[in-house]
Amino acid sequence: MLGPMLRIPAFRRALLGWYRRHRRDLPWRRTRDPYRILVSEIMLQQTQAVTVVPYYERFLKAFPTVQALARARREKLMKLWEGLGYYARARNLHEAARRIVRDCGGRVPRDPEVFSNLPGAGPYTTAAVLSIAYGAPLAAVDGNVRRVIARLYDIGRPLASDDREVRERADRLLEDRHAGDFNQAMMELGARICVPTNPACLLCPVRPHCAAFAGGTVGRRPVTQARRARPHKRVVAAVIRKNGKILIGLRPWDQGLLGGLWEFPGGKIEPGESPETAVRREMQEEIGADVEAGPAVSTVDHVYTHLSITLSGHFCRLKRGTPKPLFHAKLRWVRPCDLARYAFPEANRKLIREMRERKLL
Repeated sequence: MLGPMLRIPAFRRALLGWYRRHRRDLPWRRTRDPYRILVSEIMLQQTQAVTVVPYYERFLKAFPTVQALARARREKLMKLWEGLGYYARARNLHEAARRIVRDCGGRVPRDPEVFSNLPGAGPYTTAAVLSIAYGAPLAAVDGNVRRVIARLYDIGRPLASDDREVRERADRLLEDRHAGDFNQAMMELGARICVPTNPACLLCPVRPHCAAFAGGTVGRRPVTQARRARPHKRVVAAVIRKNGKILIGLRPWDQGLLGGLWEFPGGKIEPGESPETAVRREMQEEIGADVEAGPAVSTVDHVYTHLSITLSGHFCRLKRGTPKPLFHAKLRWVRPCDLARYAFPEANRKLIREMRERKLL
């Protein structure tokens, strides 16, 4: 049911007027290049704009065109993405660039059906890129927009990411003639004013249209479901040293969340195992060699979307066997001073930083 004070034409005017006066000066808002907009939208998934800006600028300096990205070496791509997280985005973007060059003449497709078949291009990314780059009349619905709509209409139930009611309301609100600006305005409103906690309602340009504000329910919208406890795992990493070098492995490109990144070999501690026993077992499974594992020299905590881990690093010495890439795409012996040349997952990066601070590397 429509909010009692919501007048859609007036809502659009108020929102667009506010956005054009107060929008942040972000680098991807200075271009209509569909490729650059695609890069920004992929990076902005699950990541705040302030974090994305330096990555976006470095990335486009290295890969200024879709053709350059299509030709990119995987290791260079992942090094530029290192620290931004959600690495499947980088792999999908790379493959999307290759398909755009191969199948679309090097031009980001403007047909929604064609675009939505690119890797990583779900309904939100399709609507955002095509509306901003080409003016396509498609409503982009991300978490910020869902929150705005939940409050605007005072929706008193939990909302799924693909909620039909939210989708229909977003389509109804969309200003077709300025779809790109309207979508960005809705996202900007959610990112800066209609934030999850302590929203700045008194500064909101569309407060007169908000049913939750009128009903005093802003703090209870959107309705959230209780989250399941995030599982915690204990993980070991083997820092194997030989002749002044350390062994690292490249995770398979298409396997798991961290595919395409380098790491110290290792894995989860099984029930009943000591960390040292887990190191020895994992090395037999991952590199086919026996090692002598010392006690933990560094321990760090890290939180992923779906689980948290405590990672302990153990200096190790090879006892028998030559390391072979039984799990990794390849193994490499590197000098400690050269580790910065390789893209590592954040937990491994924390381990490296801590060991450097303690002058263990």
